[in-house]
Amino acid sequence: MYITLSLLFSWTLLILFFSFYLFSVHSDPRLSYCSNTNGNYTNGGTFSDNLDTFLIHVNTTKSSSGGFYNLTAGENSGVNQVNGIALCRGDLSSSQCDTCLSDGTRSVRKVCPNQKEAIVWYNECMLRYSNRSIFGSLEKFPEYEIIIESNVSDPTRFNQKLGTLLSSLQTNAAAGNSEKKFADGSTRTSDFEIIYALVQCTPDLSLMDCTNCIGDAINKIPACCAGKQGAFLLNPSCTMRFETSLFYYPDDNVSNSSIVLPPRPPPKTNDTGTDRGNGSNITKVIVIIVVVAAVLCLATVFLILGCCVLKRKRLQKVETSASINEVEVDDSLQFDFDTIKAATNDFSDANKLGRGGFGAVYKGLLSNGVQVAVKRLANNSGQGEIEFKNEVLLLARLQHRNLVRFLGFCLERDERLLIYEFVPNRSLDHFLFDVDKRSMLDWETRYNIITGIARGILYLHEDSRLRIIHRDLKASNVLLDAKMTPKIADFGLARLFQVDQTQGGTDRIAGTYGYMPPEYALHGLFSVKSDVYSFGILVLEIVTGCKSLGVIQGEHSVDLIHRVWRNWREGTAVDVVDETIPASSRDEIMRVIHIGLLCVQEEDTDRPTMSAVVVMLSSYSFTLPRMTHPAYITRSLVPLRTLSEEHSSGVTKSLGSDSQYEDLSR
Repeated sequence: MYITLSLLFSWTLLILFFSFYLFSVHSDPRLSYCSNTNGNYTNGGTFSDNLDTFLIHVNTTKSSSGGFYNLTAGENSGVNQVNGIALCRGDLSSSQCDTCLSDGTRSVRKVCPNQKEAIVWYNECMLRYSNRSIFGSLEKFPEYEIIIESNVSDPTRFNQKLGTLLSSLQTNAAAGNSEKKFADGSTRTSDFEIIYALVQCTPDLSLMDCTNCIGDAINKIPACCAGKQGAFLLNPSCTMRFETSLFYYPDDNVSNSSIVLPPRPPPKTNDTGTDRGNGSNITKVIVIIVVVAAVLCLATVFLILGCCVLKRKRLQKVETSASINEVEVDDSLQFDFDTIKAATNDFSDANKLGRGGFGAVYKGLLSNGVQVAVKRLANNSGQGEIEFKNEVLLLARLQHRNLVRFLGFCLERDERLLIYEFVPNRSLDHFLFDVDKRSMLDWETRYNIITGIARGILYLHEDSRLRIIHRDLKASNVLLDAKMTPKIADFGLARLFQVDQTQGGTDRIAGTYGYMPPEYALHGLFSVKSDVYSFGILVLEIVTGCKSLGVIQGEHSVDLIHRVWRNWREGTAVDVVDETIPASSRDEIMRVIHIGLLCVQEEDTDRPTMSAVVVMLSSYSFTLPRMTHPAYITRSLVPLRTLSEEHSSGVTKSLGSDSQYEDLSR
């Protein structure tokens, strides 16, 4: 009985899910344009990063932009600069606009995967970007026409009425302001026929250019669609659409049409038009019946498939339990042990880069001349196998310019080895906390390191195929390549998250004191906001040149947060800035300190997401929100000894690392 009820409940949930999916899912763009004229880009490159900034900014500010948004991302980056425009139809509510633009930001990179110029059009919005200037410019190419092929009953009268309506809408739209150039309206051609139409320009066009653009579309009607029941003409700068069915949202607050319609006379009782309402209802009933039947069929099929998959997974789990072979990765990632042994000179001390809680890291030179870093997990580590499985399964799927590149692994002779790219400049803490080397980090370099780390964490949280939480982000886990580009290392503590999850828990605290948010350090709760907190601490360290737990007084830590927060409130935040940074960058530094403090707020819900952080760092036009107090400020300082006693397993208790790779080997 219990099984039957469970199956029935699951079946019901499936029905509800597919019903919701069928009625709420948004389709791909109606039209798209991908141009190779201005070149292509590669994922992880400068243009790709700038494009991410634009798309993220649209997603985070669209509801407050009045339906029109434009942004330049990556100014002064030449052919890698992104100029972007997002525009919603003028009759949409803010939530409708948000939904459409969200679809656009998700789909544009799929539709145009590597072009530096692209446009996607939906019925209700448009999104466009290019590496050339597109703002305030009238552009009529490319242009598209979507025609409803059915003819109207009286073409002459229809065309006359349509011309008058569109002319009025053209005037009203062109006279709009810098936020909206839009007009919609309707006119009656007979007792039973109404023309509905709208026109719209991008608001950055001048009155003359908007008039010209819409006028050009109107002039195409005789050749393309005269006497047709509808048409949709569009180009990058404007759109014009008309139909005999209502397709927009008639609202006096958004409609700019000056046409006053006469009241519709009641139809004659013997006219077939009186049955249109009943016919429409019957049609709706038929559609609903068909859809529900389809949903039931789909639910049944997926229920059967789900049961089969679950059964198969259970069998696989039984067959592979307690076996290291459950790590399923591409064979091309597997290295031969003798190859790695030779590359590291038999794991000699001369090749050792550092040692962490789970083993040592060695520098290696492969036979093809490629330098690598090899993490050799200690056999006596109780967490080594878990660490290894996590990293192999996760790192094999991660590719981003701000992540240390995972090259492969080795599982032979009771050895567990992880092979990474070799990063020559060691870790960030090697520079940041060294009195002599700190001066090598000018403000531009530090700012680029901060933004690079933010992009890397954003990739883990939102852009990778699986949502991943790092859980041990700190200065010693940020490596610097020859160009001082930051690369986040050590995903051994990362916890896989399903896309629909927001928070998890652990009975084993693993991380580094000073970088842990209170909900994690005290209760073992972690989420993407845990990484945001660690990032905020890292930002404050980069700005000040001080460690997060740099001073110990008795049993308590006088940490960096208290010092920065006190000076911020007293208006003396400039006093905490690393003295080696030139004073000319003070305004930008104050903004970055503000962002850092936003990230370390007490309540995780108050902290921004990493996507919002990237926007804050990339756009000075983004107004920073007010902050609440940082973590640990309102409670008594946390005794280090108490934390160590409560969560001694898997925690880095040292205040810093002297080796670039010490924590890569954890």
